[in-house]
Amino acid sequence: MGLVLVEDKSILKTVFLDFKQLTKVGLSVSVVFTSIAGYLLGADTIEFTTILMLATGGFLMVGASNAFNQVIEKDIDKLMQRTKDRPLPSGRMSPTIALTIATLFTISGIVILYAINPKCALFGAISIFLYTSAYTPLKAVTPLAVFVGAIPGAIPFMLGWVAATGKFGIEAGFLFMIQFFWQFPHFWAIGWLQFEEYNKAGLHMLPMDKKDKGAVVQMIFYTAVMILISIAPVLKSTGSLYIYPITAIIVAILGLLMLFYAIKLYKSESNLDARKLMLASVFYITVLPIIYVIDKFLH
Repeated sequence: MGLVLVEDKSILKTVFLDFKQLTKVGLSVSVVFTSIAGYLLGADTIEFTTILMLATGGFLMVGASNAFNQVIEKDIDKLMQRTKDRPLPSGRMSPTIALTIATLFTISGIVILYAINPKCALFGAISIFLYTSAYTPLKAVTPLAVFVGAIPGAIPFMLGWVAATGKFGIEAGFLFMIQFFWQFPHFWAIGWLQFEEYNKAGLHMLPMDKKDKGAVVQMIFYTAVMILISIAPVLKSTGSLYIYPITAIIVAILGLLMLFYAIKLYKSESNLDARKLMLASVFYITVLPIIYVIDKFLH
């Protein structure tokens, strides 16, 4: 009896871990965090019901995109060390179960976002569609896939603002652009670290498909654009989205940290500096929304 219970617990643990891997729970939580920050920036009065719906809808939206992605790429995932133990390539989960989870997540996520307002549901649907129907297949065709993937990846920050205001204006556009341009140095740093693995699997994840100084020049360029857009609200030209000069200085310093590691990578072309750039980018996109929200509540 005790052995059966231990086996049952072990099976349940495996199922739970596979579900976490299929839907990339960690990534989904970070998206929820950014969406809530966007909501707090846009809201005049905070409604906790809307925050809960946004968090749930956003979580389901990202979970669905990742599940569809892993169904489409199950054979490619078998070829890479980093992904070969995922539930589908390892054979622990069938594509039918994964597709069922992805479909249920999609329907539930869009329904919940629609209950906030129709624009939220529209952006949620666009995000899932572009990620699964454009970005995922394009990765095996062209490095331009990263540009396409940056569109759904940039929706969360903006989605929070749209949930709070029901409008897509210049403010939501700026929040979208911050996250859009941030993704290039972030994903290209990952592409640099995983270049050999991606190459083996036939995925094009670096600009011009080369691990060279030319790729790093593009990382530097997009980091610089991201910094300029992130501090632009200090000029009071972005509608009701405004930050204090001291906030702009802090945000600029955060961005310069990324730029510092991008320049170091240009000089060294080493995986160590690519990893530092990737970690600096994660730090940036985690801290920036918090700084923006604190700034808003100081107004």
